[in-house]
Amino acid sequence: MEKMLRIGLGQMNSTVGDITGNGEKVIEWVEKAKEQDVDILALPELAITGYPPEDLLLKKGFIDANIRAVNEMASRIDSPAAIVGFVDRSRSGIYNAAAVIYKGKVRGVFRKELLPNYGVFDEKRYFLPGTRPRVFRYGNVLFGIGICEDMWFREGPVHAMTRAGARLIFNINASPYHTGKIYVREDVVRSRIREDRVWVAYVNLVGGQDELVFDGQSFVMDRSGTVVTSAGAFREDLLVVDIPEKELAGKTRATGTAGRVTTVTARRRGTSPAARRPLGVRPVTRLDAVEEVYEALKLGLADYVRKNGFRGTVIGLSGGIDSALVAALAADALGKDNIVCVFMPSVFTSRESSEDAFDLAKRLGVRIIEVPIDPIFSTYRTSLEKLFHGLREDVTEENLQARIRGNILMALSNKFGWLVLTTGNKSEMSVGYATLYGDMAGGFAVIKDVPKTLVYKLCTWRNSLGAVIPERIISKEPTAELRADQKDRDSLPPYDHLDQVLKSYVEEDKEPSRADFPNMPAEEISRVLRMVDLSEYKRRQSPPGIKITPKAFGKDRRMPITNKYKGSQ
Repeated sequence: MEKMLRIGLGQMNSTVGDITGNGEKVIEWVEKAKEQDVDILALPELAITGYPPEDLLLKKGFIDANIRAVNEMASRIDSPAAIVGFVDRSRSGIYNAAAVIYKGKVRGVFRKELLPNYGVFDEKRYFLPGTRPRVFRYGNVLFGIGICEDMWFREGPVHAMTRAGARLIFNINASPYHTGKIYVREDVVRSRIREDRVWVAYVNLVGGQDELVFDGQSFVMDRSGTVVTSAGAFREDLLVVDIPEKELAGKTRATGTAGRVTTVTARRRGTSPAARRPLGVRPVTRLDAVEEVYEALKLGLADYVRKNGFRGTVIGLSGGIDSALVAALAADALGKDNIVCVFMPSVFTSRESSEDAFDLAKRLGVRIIEVPIDPIFSTYRTSLEKLFHGLREDVTEENLQARIRGNILMALSNKFGWLVLTTGNKSEMSVGYATLYGDMAGGFAVIKDVPKTLVYKLCTWRNSLGAVIPERIISKEPTAELRADQKDRDSLPPYDHLDQVLKSYVEEDKEPSRADFPNMPAEEISRVLRMVDLSEYKRRQSPPGIKITPKAFGKDRRMPITNKYKGSQ
């Protein structure tokens, strides 16, 4: 019978700062792998601390606790060999690292060499780069370890390890999600394989952490660049696969630092490979693009609520499409008993909006309460009547209504401990079509990075599983209903046009013109860009929201509020 190396990739959901809890989860994953006779188990980048730990890394006690956790875990791990992400330390500083643990001992440590410092990443703020590629021996197999970015560039340690004889690279990752990211990862790994002809076992973190979502989708790629198997998306999963040892056997060819080999075990122990039941190969699965986003939003929301210990959530339900999507996501992510919807009508609220809001709540099976705002709005107007005498009504009165609603939601949050979920989308946030301390008031902005056109697609996709969102909510023209006969088109271009310009300007850092968008007047494009620039101060005061595009507001896109640059045109 052909000899096989059985590897496991454990896409684990760590919690930032929960060093004890994460350590216990590592032990649980090791036990799961042991039950399946795994030889080597790889767990994600910084599995012990959670990712990204940010300025927790500046606390000596935090680093000490994480190192103690690794040493304590090592004493409890017999087999399989486990590759575990943690923070290592020397006299010079700290390192993003991976420990190789086997038979009660840390057999070796690899330190990440390439530190990303772009987009959401800020690793050079904290870590020193490693300088020594490592090759490990397990029986007849030589393997190397890369940590996330180490795989992305040819000048990283992967090439050095393959020159030293490694035929298998475990790449442990905390790679955040955005739409289509899995295909970007596969292309990167494939490019390394074309150069070095190795197998790559790519394990990725799963779970939500503030604005970030980690999607898992771990995979194994063979020497031809073919993905042979993959783990699930947006859930914890243990991917186990057998690789023929003849594909992996190698010997050290290089000398010097890159040629050093750390022996994990000279001979295989435990179950004989010949005695193991052969594994079936899990098929490679990928989600539809819209389903992928929906699942990312669900996971990000569920983990934000769960990891921060909230007792429930509250949503202002307007009868419009954005709040409908947030309510559906919350019901799917948290369960109907953990959601309260609040309908807050005014004199401008249509009968259709009222019917649609209550219909949606009934279909979702969630509690809905009604709090009319007209009496409060009337009191505000009376209080301001003398100050506003002789001035026409304008956006001031509209914003008063939004702020009254925000106050009501925050009062319910304070009284009952519910997290307020805001309902603004990326298109609105981009151009400032939102009210500070009104519809922007809350604790978590679920669809903050979702363009309006994608909101419609997500609602349609969700209804394909069961019609929970009334069709009229999807088909009717969007309106804030803050004045008589108000429509979004009174203030904004059509959303299909607007989102194209925003993608170019916000996500791609271009300066779009009429030549790029001939279906829009030049002055309209300029107006959109001006609204984006002038709204930076609003976005700085908005709640965190889930990143699903390549460039989200916040950590990804950091623009000054005070800014006189108006482009090169």
